Amino acid sequence: MASLRFFYTVEMSSPCLLCPSPLTSPRYHLLNRTNKRLDSFRSCRTLRVTCSSSTTFTGGQTQQFSFNDAEMKLIDALIGIQGRGKSASPKQLNDVESAVKVLEGLEGIPNPTESDLIEGRWQLMFTTRPGTASPIQRTFTGVDVFTVFQDVYLKTTNDPRVSNIVKFSDFIGELKVEAVASIKDAKRVLFRFDRAAFALKFLPFKVPYPVPFRLLGDEAKGWLDTTYLSPSGNLRISRGNKGTTFVLQKETVPRQKLLATISQDKGVAEAINEFLASNTNTTEDDYELLEGNWQMIWSSQMYTDSWLENAANGLMGRQIIEKDGRIKFEVNIIPAFRFSMKGKFLKSGGSTYELKMDDAAIIGGPFGYPVELTNNIKLQVLYTDEKMRISRGFDNIIFVHIREI
Repeated sequence: MASLRFFYTVEMSSPCLLCPSPLTSPRYHLLNRTNKRLDSFRSCRTLRVTCSSSTTFTGGQTQQFSFNDAEMKLIDALIGIQGRGKSASPKQLNDVESAVKVLEGLEGIPNPTESDLIEGRWQLMFTTRPGTASPIQRTFTGVDVFTVFQDVYLKTTNDPRVSNIVKFSDFIGELKVEAVASIKDAKRVLFRFDRAAFALKFLPFKVPYPVPFRLLGDEAKGWLDTTYLSPSGNLRISRGNKGTTFVLQKETVPRQKLLATISQDKGVAEAINEFLASNTNTTEDDYELLEGNWQMIWSSQMYTDSWLENAANGLMGRQIIEKDGRIKFEVNIIPAFRFSMKGKFLKSGGSTYELKMDDAAIIGGPFGYPVELTNNIKLQVLYTDEKMRISRGFDNIIFVHIREI
């Protein structure tokens, strides 16, 4: 085997976790208030994800959020999908489709268009074919930093309407596309787009959306079937006349709120503090380091000038937890080349683990080029469930990871 040796030794006792390849993103700071919360001021990095959630586990107990098991399976399937479905992998799409079909086969609200539960504001969590449907979908749906809502008011007003809203931010404003609506039957709503405008915070007037709905004729018309409305009124699945499937929610659980904040790159430190405070582990923080591939979606990290040092400290890449106390860090360098560092972990107490990393190499195809690196790391798990983990790593950096399935 060809050998390229880098003489570089890193000896550290601070915690360490991993992140994916570098991305450009805003900077954040974290403030430590308790040993369960965040600490040290650090610059941050985010990988955008469409946020979803599942049941929150705290010390062997489960917090209930008015979603049944089948609904939670769908919500879990959405975790890690970017652009509300725009960038979903075939497996992710298949998982979502399977969960949708299960719910559509169950008994939700039998006549959803006649139920008061359908009324109100719904947040769009996922949609198929986002590039082929309405103008608002084609333009804004796949952008995670925007929040997309659908207002449904059919029976509580003299002017029944279905409106799609894109909220850019609290400081910029929103785009609202409205449609006159009517109930056709127990599941179907007919609609016709008739007006739209930008409501921008820095302007005293609304800016018309440049789509001539009156000239579009039948293109401005459509229908929307509600194929599942949860008994709690918090989850809805709808299918449109162009073959698009929509997953929408009214109520979001804490993990969804945290992931939504991470996707929008605003107030992440506060959101993590709030999440940890509301998810106190009753068994003295005895969290396990669960097996699997864990991808970083956010960190409060600070890079050094040395790429190799960043990789050795776990500031880049993916963390792979294996059986029998084995762990591996992987960082994609360029296509066909990656940095790999293997080691072992041992639980030292509560939710704290000691990692000894001593087998580093740069992998290119079938060849491995050893790198002279060793690292002693302490890792503290602040929260974990089957899908998400919050940890304290190297130099008190906080990481949020999503488990890849």
